Amino acid sequence: MANSTWTLDKAHSEIEFSIRHMMISRVKGAFRDFDAEIEADPADLTTANIQFTIDIASIDTGNEDRDNHLRSADFFEVEKYPKLTFTSTSIEKQGDDYAVTGNVSMHGATNTETFIVTSGGVVKDPMSGAQKAGFSVEGKIKRSDYGLTWNAPLETGGVLVSDEVKINMEIQASKAE
Repeated sequence: MANSTWTLDKAHSEIEFSIRHMMISRVKGAFRDFDAEIEADPADLTTANIQFTIDIASIDTGNEDRDNHLRSADFFEVEKYPKLTFTSTSIEKQGDDYAVTGNVSMHGATNTETFIVTSGGVVKDPMSGAQKAGFSVEGKIKRSDYGLTWNAPLETGGVLVSDEVKINMEIQASKAE
C-alpha cells in the first residue's frame, strides 16, 4: 500500500508527559491543543512523513499555579516560544515497533530525538465508516537540551525537577478521503 494522508482525531488522541518531582515522585501532565500532518502507510511506517505541532500554552498538570509557572520565563516562555514541533527524518522497523527519529524544536532549540511507535492497527469506524489507525508513542527528552534549566537544589541532595521528561502519546488518525 502507498502512503496516504491521515487526519488527527483529536477527540481520541492525547499527549502526556511525566517528570520526577523532588526526586521522590512523578508529576504528570498533558498538552490539550495539538495537531499533526501524517502521510503514511500504517502497515509499514518506514516511508511515513510525520509532523506534530503542540501549543505549549495548552499545558495542563491539573494545577493552575504550576501550569502558569511552566508557561512563564522560568520554563517554556510561551509568549516568546508558543509552539513545540516535531518533524520526522527517518523511521526504522524494530521488531513489531518503529523507531521514529526527527527534529524536535522548542524554546528556540532544535534537537534530534527518537520515539518508539507501536501500531495498534487499522479498523473501519462503525459510526463514520472511515478508516482509523492507532499508534502508541513513547520517548524521553532532556529539558536542558532545550534551554529549560530552571531548578532548585534540595536540602537532602538532588534537585526539585528532574532533567528527563518521559513522553507518552496515544494517537488515532482518520484516513482522508
